[in-house]
Amino acid sequence: MTENRRRVLVTGASRGIGRAVAVAFAAAGARVAVHHGHSRKDADETVSMLAGTGHAVVAGDLADPEQARRIADDAVRSLGGLDVVVNNAAVGPSATNRHSIVDSSYESWQGAWRSMVDVDLVGTANLTWCVARHLVEQGSGGSIVNVGSRGVFVGEPDYPAYAASKAGLHAFGQSIALSLAPHGIAVSTVAPGFVSTERQEAKLAGEAGDAIRAQSPFGRVGTPEEVAAAILYLASPDAVWASGTILDLNGASNLRS
Repeated sequence: MTENRRRVLVTGASRGIGRAVAVAFAAAGARVAVHHGHSRKDADETVSMLAGTGHAVVAGDLADPEQARRIADDAVRSLGGLDVVVNNAAVGPSATNRHSIVDSSYESWQGAWRSMVDVDLVGTANLTWCVARHLVEQGSGGSIVNVGSRGVFVGEPDYPAYAASKAGLHAFGQSIALSLAPHGIAVSTVAPGFVSTERQEAKLAGEAGDAIRAQSPFGRVGTPEEVAAAILYLASPDAVWASGTILDLNGASNLRS
C-alpha cells in the first residue's frame, strides 16, 4: 500500500489531538475513519476539515467490548481495509473526575478508576486486538500508534487512575510491538506533556496558565499539530525501526534517562 493511499483509523478524533492527527493524515493523502464516542456533530466537523475524499465517521463506546469490535469492523468496511491505527481516545482529567486519594470519596474513587481504565487501557486494548486481526489477515504490515502521557513519568496526584491507565498503555504497546513485528506491524507510543487542546483553553487562560507554561524551558505548552506530526512520522514506513519506542513530547518539561 503506497503512502498516499493509506487507510487510517483515529480514535477520539472529534476534537483536540485526534482531530489534528486526522487532519495531518488526510493532508498526506490518506483516507481517514474519524471515530467518536458521543459527539457526531464534532466528528462531522472534523471530516469537513479533511483534505481529499473517501473519509468516514465511525462511532462507539470503547468501554463496551462489543462496540470496540464494531468500531474496528466499521472502519475496515468503510475504508476497504486498514493500514494505520492511532489509539487516541481517552477519558482525560477534568474537574468532574478529580480523585486524589487524600480527599476523594470512596464512590468517586471507584468511579474514576472504572471509567478511565475501561476506556484508556482495556478499551484501547480490545480495539487493538480487533484491528490487529485485520492487519495480520491483510498481510501487508501496518502501524499502531498509542497516545500515552507524560503523567506516567511525573505522576498525577489528582488523577492517579489516568496515570496508571496510561502507564499500562505504554507497557501494552511495547508488549504487542514484540508480538506483531513478525507480521510487519510496527507499534509505538507518544507521551505528550501539556497540550493546548480545546479542553485546556480555560485552564491555560486562568490563574494556572503561567505556571503550566513555565513547566517547559520554552515557556509554552505543546500544540495538537506538534503531536500529530510526531504520530505521522511514527506511522510512516520510515519509522518501522522505531517500533517499541515511547517518544516524549513535552518540551523538555520532563527529562528521563
